[in-house]
Amino acid sequence: MTGDPPRPLPPKPSRAPRFARRRLRRALGLGLLIPTLGAAGMATYYYLSFARVIDERLHGERMRTLPRVFARPFEIHRGQWLGAKEIADRLNDLGYTHRDQATQPGEFAASERLTTLRARGGDHAGKIVRITCNPDGGGTVGAGPDGSGRTGVIERIEVDGIGPVDMIGFDPPLLTALITANREKRRRVSLALIPRHMVHAVLAIEDRRFYDHPGIDPIRIVGAIITNIRGTKPYLVGASTITQQLVKNFFLTPEKSLRRKLLEQFMAVVLETRATKDEILELYLNDVYLGQRGSFAVHGVAEAARLFFGKDVTNLTLAEAATIAGVIQAPYTWSPFTSPTRSMDRRNLVLQAMVDTGYVRQEAAEHAGREPVEVVRHALDVEAPYFVDYLGQTLSDQYPGLLASTEPVSVFTTIDINLQRIAQAIVQDGIAQVDDQLARKKIKGRAQVALIALDPRTGDLLAFVGGRSYIQSQYNRAFTAKRQPGSVFKPFVYLAAFEEAAASGRTDLTPATLVDDEQTTFTYEDQQWTPGNYEDEYDGRITLRRAIAMSRNTATIRVAEMTGFDRIADLWKRFGTATVPRPYPSITLGVFEATPMEIAMAYTVFPNGGELRPLRAITGITNGPSRVPVRAESTRRIASAESAFLVTNLMRSVINEGTGASVRSQGFGLDAAGKTGTTNDMRDAWFVGFTPELLTAVWVGFDDNQPLGLSGSAAALPIWTRFMMAALAGRPNRTFQVPSGIAFAEIDRDTGYLAQPACPRVFREAFLAGTEPTEACELHRF
Repeated sequence: MTGDPPRPLPPKPSRAPRFARRRLRRALGLGLLIPTLGAAGMATYYYLSFARVIDERLHGERMRTLPRVFARPFEIHRGQWLGAKEIADRLNDLGYTHRDQATQPGEFAASERLTTLRARGGDHAGKIVRITCNPDGGGTVGAGPDGSGRTGVIERIEVDGIGPVDMIGFDPPLLTALITANREKRRRVSLALIPRHMVHAVLAIEDRRFYDHPGIDPIRIVGAIITNIRGTKPYLVGASTITQQLVKNFFLTPEKSLRRKLLEQFMAVVLETRATKDEILELYLNDVYLGQRGSFAVHGVAEAARLFFGKDVTNLTLAEAATIAGVIQAPYTWSPFTSPTRSMDRRNLVLQAMVDTGYVRQEAAEHAGREPVEVVRHALDVEAPYFVDYLGQTLSDQYPGLLASTEPVSVFTTIDINLQRIAQAIVQDGIAQVDDQLARKKIKGRAQVALIALDPRTGDLLAFVGGRSYIQSQYNRAFTAKRQPGSVFKPFVYLAAFEEAAASGRTDLTPATLVDDEQTTFTYEDQQWTPGNYEDEYDGRITLRRAIAMSRNTATIRVAEMTGFDRIADLWKRFGTATVPRPYPSITLGVFEATPMEIAMAYTVFPNGGELRPLRAITGITNGPSRVPVRAESTRRIASAESAFLVTNLMRSVINEGTGASVRSQGFGLDAAGKTGTTNDMRDAWFVGFTPELLTAVWVGFDDNQPLGLSGSAAALPIWTRFMMAALAGRPNRTFQVPSGIAFAEIDRDTGYLAQPACPRVFREAFLAGTEPTEACELHRF
C-alpha cells in the first residue's frame, strides 16, 4: 500500500529573535533602572544632605534667642500726670493687649476715665487693677504748655483684694533685640501671640493654600505659567509659597536662575518633612523682610508693628495688619512711609484677598479699607536707638563674648521709655523751632541736637537722644561728639574758687565778692587776650552771683585769676574726661572739647554734694540661668559738699533771674539750678540744669562746626524747659540739701555787704561758715 509521502516537519523556530528581544528588554530595563536608581540615589543623597542642613538650621533657630534689652520697670503713681491715652501707650510698650474686657494676664480695657487691666507681672501679678484718671487734670493739666500732650492726671489706683494703693509697678518693658553683627531690627514672638487677622492677611496675599500643599503649590505654578504665557499682567507672576520664601531667605543666595529655583522647590519639600506647618509659619512671620528704617533692616511682623504703627503686634487693627502683609512682596514700592497712596491700594488688595479666602466679611474689609494709612514716623526713636548703640559698644568693651553666648541673654537697663518718648517728642518740636530761627537769620543748614537726662543721685541714664533723627543719621552726638562747652564750664571755675578759699582760709572768694566786669586785656605767658561779654554788655563791679547769673565773661576770668588757672585745670582733671585743658585763661570760658555725656556727668557733683556719679546704663545682666556681675564705677569726691552747694545756690539765680529766666516765665516752678552755654562765634548752644532728682543736658549745633548764630538761651534752653516740665509734672518740689558747714547772711545785692534796713535789694546769701561779710553796706545807710 502506497501512501502519501510523509510531510516534512516544519522547521523549529529560531531562538535567536526571542533571545534578542529578551536581551533588548533586559537592556532597556537596565537602561531605565540604572538612571532611576541613580536619580533615586541622588535624590536620597540630596534629601539627606538638605535635611541635615535644614535640621541644623531649624535647631539653631529654635534654640537661638537674640539678646534682649529691657528698659527700667514701669511704674504708675497716684497724682502722676497721665491720661488714658498715655496709660494705653505705656501698657502697649509692655506688650499688653487691648480688649473689650481684661480677662487674662496681659490684657487691658480702657475708657476716657477708667483703665482696667489684669497684671501680668510686677507687684500684683494676676490681679485686676483699676486706674482712674481725671481727663481735665483737675483744671491744671490739659495738653500742657510744655507740649507733652498729657490728657489727664491719675486720681485713684485700686487693686482687687487690696484696695487703693499709691503706686503700682509693672515688669520691665522690652526695648529691643540687640543684633550687633548686622543692622537689623526684629523681635521674636510665638505664633500664638500674633493675632489671627495678621496671620490671615499674610496667608491670603502670599500663600492661601499654605496648609494644603507639600511645600510647593502645583496649582499656583500652573496658573502662573498660564498667566505669564498669556501676558495678561504687566509683570511676570511668581508662584513661591511661604515655605519657598523661607528657604530662599534662610538657605539660598538671592541669585535668579532656573537652578536656584529648582533647588528652592526641592528644599521646600524637604523642609515640610522636617518641621510642622505652624513652625514654618512662625519662622516666616518672624523673619520676613519688611523694608528699611534708617540703617536698620526691619524683619518680622512684630517689629514692623512697632516701627510702622508704634504698637505691640497684639494690638494691630485689621487695616494695619493688611498694610504690613501688603509690604512683603515689594517693601520699598508698597512702604507706607515712601508712598501712602500705593500702600493704601495694596492694603485694600490684601483686604479683598482676605474676603475671597473667607477670612473676613466684605463689610469688615470695606470698613478697614476706608481708614487712612497713618504711620508713626519716629517710632524707631522711641526705642532709644542712640542709647542702644551706646549700650552695644559698652557690652562689647566690658563684657567680651557675652553677645555671642548660646544661652538667652537679657540686659536690663536704666532707660525710662516714658521719659524717652517725652524727650524725643520735645526734641523734634524744639529743633523745628531752631530751624525756623535759622531760616529767619538766613543761616543755611540743619542743626543737630543731643539730650541726656539722668538721675543725679545714681547716675542712671533715663533719656538719651543723640540727634534730630536716627533715621537720617546714626552719628551719636551725645556720646561721640566733642564740642566746646563754653559757658557751661563756668560753674567749675567757681567751684575751684570756693575750694581754694576753703583750703587757704581766704575770705575774698565768696558768692558776695565783688569783681570788675569790664572789657580787659589779659596777659598770660607773654600772650595777650581780650575777651568780651555777650552782646558787649558790662556791669562794672558785680557780685559773683550776678556774674554767673548773667554769664559775664570778664568777671568770671577775674575770679579765675584770683583762683589760679592751674587749680581750675587740676580740678577738671579729676573728672577723668578724655580731654584735659591747659591752664590758660581761655579755660575759663570752656575753650576745650568735651562730649555732652562728659558734661552731664561732671554736673552730677553739684546736686550730690561734691561727689561725682559715673553714668550708668546697665542695672543687670542674665546669661541663661546665671547672673552676670555688672561692672560699676565707684563715686569719686571732687570737691567738698559746701563748695558744691555754694555753686548750686549760685546757679539757682541763672534760672530765677539770669540768662535762664525764661524757665520761670514758661511756668516751671520747681527748685532748680543750671547754666546756659554759648561758645565763641556762637558755634555751640548749651543748657545744663538739674533738680535734686533729674539732671538734663541739651546741646544744639552744626555737625560741621559752622556758627549756629543762636545762644544757649535761644536754642537749648527751650528744649530743656519743656522736657523738665513734662518729665517732672505732678512731682513734689524737692529742695537742695544744705550742708552743715554753710552759713547764711542777709546782704545787699549791689554791694555784697551786710544789708541795712534801707537797702532796696536784699538777698539771703550762702557762705562757707566763717567767710560771711563783716562790714555793713555803706551805700544805703541813712
